[in-house]
Amino acid sequence: MKTYTYKVTNNCEIKGTLHETGKKQAPLLMYIHGGGLIWGTRDDLDKKQVELYIDAGFNVFSIDYRLAPETKLPEIIEDIRDAIVWLIEEGNREFDFDTENIAVIGSSAGAYLALMTGVLETRPKAIVSFYGYGDITGDWYTEPSPHFTKMPSAPEMLANQLIMDKPIAASPIEKRYAIYLYCRQQGKWIDYVTGKSSKEDLSSLNEYCPARLADRNYPPTMLLHGDQDEDVPYQESVNMKQVLDEAGVVNQLITISGGKHTFDQNMEDPQVVQAFEKVIQFLKQQLS
Repeated sequence: MKTYTYKVTNNCEIKGTLHETGKKQAPLLMYIHGGGLIWGTRDDLDKKQVELYIDAGFNVFSIDYRLAPETKLPEIIEDIRDAIVWLIEEGNREFDFDTENIAVIGSSAGAYLALMTGVLETRPKAIVSFYGYGDITGDWYTEPSPHFTKMPSAPEMLANQLIMDKPIAASPIEKRYAIYLYCRQQGKWIDYVTGKSSKEDLSSLNEYCPARLADRNYPPTMLLHGDQDEDVPYQESVNMKQVLDEAGVVNQLITISGGKHTFDQNMEDPQVVQAFEKVIQFLKQQLS
C-alpha cells in the first residue's frame, strides 16, 4: 500500500492510495468515496472489497478529492478528471499497471462522480456505480428529505461553523455530517455544493448531470442499488439505466431486494456477495 499526491492546488494536497495486486500490467480500478461531496476519505473503501478486487487481479487506486462547500462542484469534478489524467500520464511511471484498462468505481456521491467520468474527455473503460445518481436537480435533492427530516434538526449555525476557511480534501464523517444533514433537511444541498439556489432555474446544472449527457460513447456501466434506499432513491439508477439503454450503451442494473443505502457494508449478506461476484465478472469482461 502506497500513497501518492496526484494534485496540489491552493496549498491543498490531494492524494490517492494504491493497493497493488502484484501482477504485471494489471488493470486498475479508481475508487471514489461517498459522503454527499461534503465528507469522506480515500480510506473509506471497505478492506474486504479491496481484497476482493486485488484477488481478482486488479490494482486499486482510492482517491481523495476536494470537498464541498469550501470547493464547488465544477472544481470537484476537475479533481476527478485530473486523477484519471495523472494515472495515465504520471502514475504509470510510478507503478506498474495497464493504462488502457482503467475502470472507475464509486459509492453514493462518489458513484455520481464515477458516472460523471463517462462524459469527460478522458474516460474510463468501464464504470461501476454503487447507489449513485445521474441527476443532481431532482426534487429528492432540492426539497426537504422525508427521511432526514425525521432526524433531530441540524441548525444552520452549526452547519456553517463546520465549514473551513480553506479547501480540504479529506474529512471523517463525524466532523461534517451536520452540514449534510442540514442540507437534506432544508433541501439546500444544491446551494451548498454548487453555490446556486435550489429555488432558481437549475438548467445550467444540466452539464453536471450524466443522465442528461450520456451518449453512445458512454463507457459500459454497472449500476447497483437497494430498492429501499432512503438517501438516494432507487429510481435514480433505474433512470440512469433507461438513459443508457436508449443510447445503446452496454449496462446492467443489479437490484438489492430490501437493500438500504450503503448495503455493501454488509459483506456477509449472501445477496451482497452475489452482487460482488457479478461486479468482478463485469470488470473482467470490460478490462480484458
